[in-house]
Amino acid sequence: MRGLKGKRVLITGGAGGIGTATAARFLEEGARVVVLDRDAEALSRLDRELGLSGTIRADVSDPDDVAHAFRQLEGLVGGLDVLINNAGVSQRHRFVDITPEEWRAVMDVNLNGVFYVAQCAARSMLAQNAARSMLALPGARSLGGEGGVILNMGSTNGLMGYHYYADYNASKAGVIELTRSMALELAPTVRVNAVCPGFILTPMQETEYSAETQHAFAGKLPLKRLGRPEDVAALFAFLASDDASFITGQVLVVDGGEIAGGLASQP
Repeated sequence: MRGLKGKRVLITGGAGGIGTATAARFLEEGARVVVLDRDAEALSRLDRELGLSGTIRADVSDPDDVAHAFRQLEGLVGGLDVLINNAGVSQRHRFVDITPEEWRAVMDVNLNGVFYVAQCAARSMLAQNAARSMLALPGARSLGGEGGVILNMGSTNGLMGYHYYADYNASKAGVIELTRSMALELAPTVRVNAVCPGFILTPMQETEYSAETQHAFAGKLPLKRLGRPEDVAALFAFLASDDASFITGQVLVVDGGEIAGGLASQP
């Protein structure tokens, strides 16, 4: 991908699944990658495996923790060019059984956390761009979004109804609308898009679904397989690159054709 070498990339929830695959992909592209996660042991292991530019232990659901994390990020790499706003949680349960505590736990990470991190990232990117603009030559050409790129993790759950995930569905629908609003307000300096995976075989999915269920679902997809974390990582890399400089405010689906045929409505 063009324009990723040397870019400063922050990935939240990066110590497993899609986040880890995304960290590996951006490192392959020559980026400087910092991973934020609340699991200190997983962060340490990932740093040993990949050789990151830094790790930050933080809870995205805590705004004070997020603000402190961005101060740490400044010290590690001096700023931010690309945010992969990936941290998320889910629970499988019937709508009538969801407790207020369970509802808040999902919203706090999936929607509030995305907001807290995105807001800090946007403020950093806008400040960086203002400083950079003071040094730019008169008449310099801009591609648009050169101040930074924010990519929020949505889900096909935010686009269609799914059984047994009312809280998760609502949180991801919120992320999608937040993304569109951000794209309008932050343009032309910062590009903002949402990536909406379908059934991606991550550790989170493996704990929620049996092997038989996974196999049965894969058979219903037009592409006849479940998604891999690397499939999503590739889309993140493209959207962060200069090749996607005219793409903002969009919701991009990577689901093997799942919602094209209405499979999402099946329990």
